[in-house]
Amino acid sequence: MSSLLKVDNEIKTKVDAFRERITSEAEDLVANFFPKKLLELDHFLKDPIINISELKEIHSEINLTVPDPILLSNLHDGLEAQNAKKRKLEDGGGEDMVTGTKVFVMPGGMMKSNGNLVDLIEKVKPEIRTLIEKCNTVKMWVQLLIPRIEDGNNFGVSIQEETVAELRTVEGEAASYLDQISRYYITRAKLVSKIAKYPHVEDYRRTVTEIDEKEYISLKIIVSELRNQYVTLHDMILKNIEKIKRPRSSNTDALY
Repeated sequence: MSSLLKVDNEIKTKVDAFRERITSEAEDLVANFFPKKLLELDHFLKDPIINISELKEIHSEINLTVPDPILLSNLHDGLEAQNAKKRKLEDGGGEDMVTGTKVFVMPGGMMKSNGNLVDLIEKVKPEIRTLIEKCNTVKMWVQLLIPRIEDGNNFGVSIQEETVAELRTVEGEAASYLDQISRYYITRAKLVSKIAKYPHVEDYRRTVTEIDEKEYISLKIIVSELRNQYVTLHDMILKNIEKIKRPRSSNTDALY
């Protein structure tokens, strides 16, 4: 190997130290961190903050009053409506006559988010980030254990590759949870903006409530999924630890 590719001894020493550090950290994660974290999340799922039966308790008040109706003298009924529309098009005014309430400033200052959900999200997000980081470490460890490509005796290698694929899947799913939280904030902000512009439309207000309830239920499912992923990874790696660490038998005669 050294005759085919010359590697600086100092760099090789540092790379070997990195491999040893990753190995030590990953083995500790699988043996100790994963089971502790799954028990911690299982306990979190029993916390009253995530087991509210009456979803009305998580609702937040939207302090936007409905303005008094304004009578527009240039609106017409019956046949006059068609003539009014025709005159509007001829005059070059293509916009609707009713454009909603112009919002220059919120009556109570900044329109705040749902405090109950923000508190819960701030507890869940670190758990998602932790899972992504730990999975990345374990994935790197398993990848470094994969031996060079050879013909035959690759059953253990296939187990390693399957483990890496599972870790990569868990990483992707955890990242999607963060995207889901971002989408919730964006969707809610758009709806609150609609309420500010059209405060007399009750459906917008009800939709905000529905989205808050949906996000609360989703957060509980996310915590449950995080726990399940720790359980699955811990169980999968422990059951196959021998093949993961030694994918090929040193004595091939033992296979026959």
